[in-house]
This record gives sequence, structure tokens and C-alpha cells, in this order.
Amino acid sequence: MDGMVQVAAVGVTAALLAGVLRRGAPEFSLVLVLCAGAWMLLTAADNLGAAVALMEELSALAGLDEALLEPVVKTVALSILTRLTAEVCRASGEGGLAAFVETAGTILALGAALPLARAVTSLLAEMLT
Repeated sequence: MDGMVQVAAVGVTAALLAGVLRRGAPEFSLVLVLCAGAWMLLTAADNLGAAVALMEELSALAGLDEALLEPVVKTVALSILTRLTAEVCRASGEGGLAAFVETAGTILALGAALPLARAVTSLLAEMLT
């Protein structure tokens, strides 16, 4: 909870300062927003390790191979990175580039999820035979 309060405070402060800077120096506004965003991600990254550890623990309890979790983690990471990159492109006035980033991210996420789809298909085939 404390981390979210800090993230919210930095986010609101950066947004207000960026609005003021955008009038006179739009390039500094973008740099400010990127720095604030990087700090927010680093603050939130501490909790990511705990989530991955919990997923590994649950997969061990369920008797699942950890290789099945890897595509899920990769897909989530690609989704987050794609969204952030597209929003940075939009903030800098490059909406067309943002669309290409989103399309590429979707294709890469589908590719990352293929091993999971293969594992599910083989599991279903085993269950039917």
C-alpha cells in the first residue's frame, strides 16, 4: 500500500510538472515523464519477484512443470512492455508508431504463448487416449 501511495504521488507530481514544462520545453517534459515512469517501474518491480515465486510454488504443489509457467510470464512481460512503449510513443506524438509497437507486441506475445498451447494440446491428447 505504501508503494502505491508513493507511485501515485510521483505520478501526479510528474504529470503536473510535465504539463507546465510542455508549454516551454516539450522535450524536457518527455524526459521527466520517462524518468518518473522508470522510477515507478523500479518501485513496483520488487513485488514482481514475489509473484513469480508464488507461481513457482503453486506449480510445484500442483505437480506442473515450471516450463509451463515460462510462457505465461513472458506473455505478461511482453504485454506490459508493449503497453508502456506504445504510450510513450503516443505521448511524443507518434500515434502511428504506437500502432506498430502494439501489433508487433501482439505477434510476439502469440509466439511466446505457443509452447503453452502445445503443452495443453498434448495434455488433452493424452487424456483422450
